[in-house]
Order: sequence, then structure tokens, then C-alpha cells
Amino acid sequence: MPSYDLIVIGTGPGGYVCAIRAAQLGMKTAVVEKRATFGGTCLNVGCIPSKAMLHASELYEEAGHSFAQMGIKLGKPSVDLAALLKYKDQNVESNVKGVDFLFKKNKIEAFHGSGRIAAAGKVEVKAADGKTQTLETKNIVIATGSDVARLNGIDIDEKRVVSSTGALELPRVPQKLLVVGAGIIGMELGSVWRRLGAEVVVVEFLDHILPGIDVEVARQFHRIQQRQGIAFKLSSKVTAVDTAGKTLKVKVEPVEGGAAETIEADVVLVAIGRVPYTESVGLEALGVKRDNRGRIVVDPHFRTNVAGVYAIGDVIAGPMLAHKAEEEGVAVAEILAGQAGHVNYDVIPNVVYTFPEIASVGKSEEELKAGGTAYNVGKFPFTANARARTNLATEGFVKILADAKTDRVLGVHILGPDAETMIAEAAIAMEFGASSEDIARTCHAHPTLSEAMKEAALAVAKRAINF
Repeated sequence: MPSYDLIVIGTGPGGYVCAIRAAQLGMKTAVVEKRATFGGTCLNVGCIPSKAMLHASELYEEAGHSFAQMGIKLGKPSVDLAALLKYKDQNVESNVKGVDFLFKKNKIEAFHGSGRIAAAGKVEVKAADGKTQTLETKNIVIATGSDVARLNGIDIDEKRVVSSTGALELPRVPQKLLVVGAGIIGMELGSVWRRLGAEVVVVEFLDHILPGIDVEVARQFHRIQQRQGIAFKLSSKVTAVDTAGKTLKVKVEPVEGGAAETIEADVVLVAIGRVPYTESVGLEALGVKRDNRGRIVVDPHFRTNVAGVYAIGDVIAGPMLAHKAEEEGVAVAEILAGQAGHVNYDVIPNVVYTFPEIASVGKSEEELKAGGTAYNVGKFPFTANARARTNLATEGFVKILADAKTDRVLGVHILGPDAETMIAEAAIAMEFGASSEDIARTCHAHPTLSEAMKEAALAVAKRAINF
């Protein structure tokens, strides 16, 4: 029976990073992966392929609408969807092969098949052909990620009624796409197909879009998306999808009751969130505790109630974000090596990769108000940023929230171009306990989008220069 110091079940961002860090620290490490390729949902059917399609569709829209303003004449662009999907698949292949290379580089043994904890210190691997083998280990990390959440009574066939996975493989641009859920996944994939030519309607149960995002940011983003052509039905729910005809007939009802309406669509995307994937891992037989949402319960050191069994990423509490899982993977590997692994959950960035992008880190205004924290606000619009104007990308703003007494930065929210990159400055500042004045007194290159961060910090003290 092969024996290891650590076996990681799942090779998504949390799992593969955990395995690599453990190997760096001298542990004999193995991974178990049910897919034929490494990288989990993120690399195979999530983060990476969706960003490829977001990038390509954004350039397509820019070529059709913005280039002429800059004196670039191309004629009307067209989409070769098959080529676009091939480009997406090539990105996926490159990334998953990269993980394979890293495993070999770090002498990590990989086993393909479904991993189940058979007993304390034992992992059973069932391959696709049904053959099983048992591995012995001192420690086990569960990093099996999450699965799409489903609507009761609505079957996802990944052809016409799709999850985020099927939405990345549509063979043709739908004439009309109905998206169920106005969260990050729904808005990102809805924007992809809207840019490529689909009429997009988003149905959201709540009375606002992007739950969890700072309300002021979400409201302005909502208006921008409407101007871009996405229609919304808020405070509404999808109760049935009739798949009998050539077009889908979707029954939509007001949440608070009232007359239902039927909306026809070519494709329905169910994007109501994700749930922890803990099936077939052997948790019940082992007695691993889970909470009322199916998440594995762990202590601050990622230990479950069963000795030698740890869990990270989407299967435990916290935001279902790849980079959060990566930080936890590193932390648990360092803890197992006797070091002080740690994750600062107050500084986990969040990004919505639409155009304009949304990026945030730390507390929102709503959270600060709910906690009774006195704070000051500094805001700066991209309309007043020279680089944003030259780039024809002036929608949005930067908002900094700082403690009213100490001036320590408590949260930063960006709606605008390249927000995904700009948020890193805020995260570093918050990690080191910076004040808004610290950011304001840091020289930023001109002309850059990041100057909006400096100006927002100046605005906390009501001394913005360019607005």
C-alpha cells in the first residue's frame, strides 16, 4: 500500500497549490483527481475558459463600437464562434498542462479517479474503469470544490437549459438567452453572449443585482448594464421551463405573488450559485461534521472533527473564490509542517470580470453601518481620470472607506476599467494596515488609471485635486 505524508483530494486552485506547498516543505505528497485533467472547475470549466470568452467578446465589441472613434477603420467585425471556442479550449489546455508540469516538478504523485476516505489515514481511489486501490497517509486534505446549484423541477441538460459549464460550449449564439440569477456568474456569462449578439434577459429573485457587492456600486453597474442592452426582471422567480417546443417557454412569477408571465428563449442559463461538492468522499461514514448548508466544519487550522482530516476551499465556509482556496491551501500545508499558516479573511479581493469590471476588498458601506463602525468615504470618478478618458472608458468610480477615528482603510470598491489589477494596491495597503493618507501620499505614475485610487484616498480628507 503506497504511503504518504499528505494526500489532497481535488486539484482545483486550493488542492494543487496545497500539494505543491506541502512538497516544497518536504512532505511526500499525492493528489487524487476525478477528472482526466487537473485544475478542477476553475481551470477546466470555470475561471479560465470564462475569462477567455470575456476577453474575446470584449475585444469584439470594442472593435465594433470604439475603434472608429480612434480613427481605426476595420469594417463591421464578425464572430467565428468555432474559432473563439477553440481559442478558449487552448487556454484551458495550456493551464491544465501547466499544473501537470508543476506536479512532476515537485515530485507529487497523481492518481486519477474518485477519492473516498475509507478510514482514518486511508484513501480509496476508484478509477474510471472501476478498479480501486487504497493509499495510506498521515494527513488528508479535502479540496473537492463546488458544484452548480440547481432549481427544483428544472433539469439542466447542458444543451438548451445550461449551467455555467454548458454556457461555455454553446455551438451557436442564441437569439435570446434568459439568465436565472444576477450574481457574478450570471452577469459575466450574460455579458459574453450579449456582446456576441444575443438578446439577454436576467431574472433575479432579489430586488437588486449582485448580492454581496457594495450597494452603490451594484446600482450604478445595473444602470450601465441596462444601457449596454441587458434587460432585468427583479423580485422575480423562474418556476418552470417548458422544453417541448423549438423555443423554451419560461414561466416567471413575482416573488411576492401576482400574475405569471411566459418568456420565450432559445437558451436558459441557471446561475443561482454553487454548493459544496462533498458527495462520495466518505464523510458520512467517517463522521465528518457539516453545517446546515452542507459545508464541512473546520477549526481555525482547517481541521475537521476527525483527526488527520482537513478541508479547504469551496467545501468550507467563506467566499467561493479560487484565490481564497489557494491561500487556505498554502496555510494548511504550512500548518502541517509546523509553521504558522494563516489566512486574513478581511483582505480577500472579489472581482466581477464584466466591462466595466467590479473589484472590491474589505467591508462595504452596508457592512460598516450594520456593525456600527464610524467611517469616512472618499470617491473619485473615472470621468475625471485622464487615462480613462483617452481609453474611452470613463464609467465608474473608486470608493475608499476609512475608519473615522484611525483613518485605517476598511474597504475599497472599484467600478471601472482594469479594476481587477487596481484592487491589488488596495489589498496590499489593507494587509499592512495602511491609512487612506498613506495611499494619498504615495506617488502614482501619471497618466494611469491607478491615479483614481490616489484621488479617492485624497477625497477621504476632502482634498481631491482633480475633482
